[in-house]
Amino acid sequence: MIGSYWSLVPSIVSITLALITKEVYSSLFIGIVIGAIFYSYSTDGGIDGFITHLLNDQVGEGDDAKSYGLIHCLSDPWNVGILVFLVILGTMVALMNKAGGSAAFGAWAVKRVRTKVSAQIATVLLGIIIFIDDYFNCLTVGSVMSPITERYGVSKEKLAYLIDSTAAPVCIIAPISSWAAAVAGFVSGDENGIALFCKAIPFNFYAFFTILFMIIIVVTGFDFNVMNKYEKPQDESCKNKYSGDVGKVSGAKLEVAEYGAGTKTMDEANKKGSVADLIVPIFLLIPLCVVGMIYSGGFFFADNENYMSFIDAFAASNASVGLVIGSLTALALSLVWFVVRKVLTFDDAMSCLIKGFEAMVPAILILTLAWTLKSMTDSLGAAEYVAGLVSDSVSGLQMMLPAIIFIIAAFLAFSTGTSWGTFGILIPICIAVFPVGEPLRIISISACMAGAVCGDHISPISDTTIMASAGAGCKHVNHVSSQLPYALTVATISCLTYIVAGCTQVFGLMASCIFSWLIGIIAMLVMFLFMRNQKA
Repeated sequence: MIGSYWSLVPSIVSITLALITKEVYSSLFIGIVIGAIFYSYSTDGGIDGFITHLLNDQVGEGDDAKSYGLIHCLSDPWNVGILVFLVILGTMVALMNKAGGSAAFGAWAVKRVRTKVSAQIATVLLGIIIFIDDYFNCLTVGSVMSPITERYGVSKEKLAYLIDSTAAPVCIIAPISSWAAAVAGFVSGDENGIALFCKAIPFNFYAFFTILFMIIIVVTGFDFNVMNKYEKPQDESCKNKYSGDVGKVSGAKLEVAEYGAGTKTMDEANKKGSVADLIVPIFLLIPLCVVGMIYSGGFFFADNENYMSFIDAFAASNASVGLVIGSLTALALSLVWFVVRKVLTFDDAMSCLIKGFEAMVPAILILTLAWTLKSMTDSLGAAEYVAGLVSDSVSGLQMMLPAIIFIIAAFLAFSTGTSWGTFGILIPICIAVFPVGEPLRIISISACMAGAVCGDHISPISDTTIMASAGAGCKHVNHVSSQLPYALTVATISCLTYIVAGCTQVFGLMASCIFSWLIGIIAMLVMFLFMRNQKA
C-alpha cells in the first residue's frame, strides 16, 4: 500500500466522512486509524506496529530518520510554535473584549459602516492589509469584523469565506509573508528564492481571481444556494435583533473568546474601553511579527562580513518561531497598555490567558488531528506517489503542463491539507524540469503555488480553512461546504488560464501574462453572468 493510490485513502475517507456526518473530529481520527492500519499491514508490524505508528513511530536512523504519529505531531517544534501562537492570539482577543475594545470599535464602526456591502468590503480590505501570515489574518480579521458583519446580516459562514479568501490567496502573492519565505526555502541551488517568487506572482491566477471573484460577489450580492441557506436566516435575525439599536452591536461579539455561554451589550461591556483598546494591540502585532520573522532569519546577527538583507532574512526565517516572538512581545506590551491605564486590573488581564486557551481548544484539536493525518499519508508515500504522476506527465505535454501541475497540486493539497507540503514536493520538480530562463519554469512554479492554495482552500483538513472557521466562529463543515462552489468556480477559470499561459509562453512571459489575464477575466465575467442568469 505504500507509494500507491492506497496512500490517499485515509485522507479521502476523512474528507468524505466529514462532509457526510458534518462532524470533523471523529472523521479525522478514523482517517488516522486507517493510515496506521495500512502502514502496519504493509510493514508486517502487527498490533504493536499499529499502536506505535499511531502514537509515535520513528522510521530510519540518523539524518534520514522520520517520525510519525499523534505524540510526534504534538511535540514537533514547528507545530508547538503554531499552537502557542494561536493561544497568544486567543488571549489578545479575550483581552480586547474584556477591556471593552471590541464593543467600542463595534459601536464606532456601525456608525460609519452603514450597509451589508460596506461591512463585507471592510472585511476584505482588512484581510488584504494583514498579509504577513494566514493564521494571523484569519484570527485577527475574524475577531475584529465579527460584530460589524453580524450587525448587517452577514452570516458566520459568509464571513468565514471572506476571511479564507483573503488569507492564503493574499499571503501567496505578498513578497513579505511567511508563505513567501516558505516557497523561497524550497528553491535549491544558487537562485534567489524570493526573486523567483516575485517573478511568479503575476501568473498566480487562482489567488488573484479568488480576490476578484469575491469582490464581484460582495458588490453584486450574488450567492450560491448553499451559502444562501445561511445568509437569509441571518438577514431576518439581524432585522429582528438590531432594528436600529446601534448599542446592541457588541452583543454580536466573539463568544468563543470571552463570553462563552452568553454575550454582553455595550452597557455591560467595560465602559473604560475605547477603540484604541482594539486598534493598538492589533497594530502592535503587525510590525512585531515582521521583526520576529527577520529575527528568526538571522537579520540582527549579521555583520559586515556576513551581510544579510531584509529580504534574505525573511527568506531564511522560521515562521513558527518568528510569529511566537512577535505575538508574545505584542501580548506583553498590550498587558502593559491595559493595566497601566487601569482599563483592566492585573488579575482580570491574567484571567484572559485561560479564556484565550479555551477559545482555541477546538482549533487546536482539529489542527492536531489534521497534522497527524498528514503524517500518516506521508508515511504511506502519498506525496511521492503524486509527484511520480507529475514526472510521468512531463514528456510530450509541455504546453499543457502548467494546467496539469495546477490540478495535481490542488489534488495533493486537498488530500493532505497542506499547501507548504505541496510546495516542498512539486517546486523542486518544476525547477529540475525547466532550466533557468525558460518561461515555463516561472509559469509552472506559479501553477504549483496556485494549485496548492486552491487545494488548501477547499480541503476540510487544511489548517488555514480550520483557522478561518475559528476566526468567524462558525461550524467547520458548514464553512467547507458553503465555500466549495466559489472555490471550484475560480479553480475552473484558473485551469483554463493556465492552458492559455502554456500555449502562449512561446511569445515570452509578458505577452503570455497579458493574454492569459485577458482570457481569465473574460471567462470569469461570462461565467458569473451565466450563473446569475441561471439562478434568476
